[in-house]
Amino acid sequence: MKHSDSEIGSTIAASLLLLPRSVGRGLIWLYRHTLSPLVGYNCRHLPTCSVYGDEAIERFGLWAGGWMTLARLLRCHPFGTSGIDNVPLTAPQGARWYLPWRYGRWRGVNAP
Repeated sequence: MKHSDSEIGSTIAASLLLLPRSVGRGLIWLYRHTLSPLVGYNCRHLPTCSVYGDEAIERFGLWAGGWMTLARLLRCHPFGTSGIDNVPLTAPQGARWYLPWRYGRWRGVNAP
């Protein structure tokens, strides 16, 4: 079966668009399998911060998911939030690529 040049070009373009997302998720995978076992498993939230970051980047891409993950990491400290905090199903209202801080939930948790 032969593929046309346009099909091959669109496949390559789609792969390039997913590259940043794959790199971000790869870094989280690397953290989970190298540093995380040494630091210990004591996250204050469910799901853990690395699972949250992986899901946020998978769902929203590296830019938006990365900002969501940063906000989550900054809330994860001894005086911060704890409990169930799932990745939102949709991007927050008012979030735009040029206003990246609006992607993050900087206070509270998103309990179901």
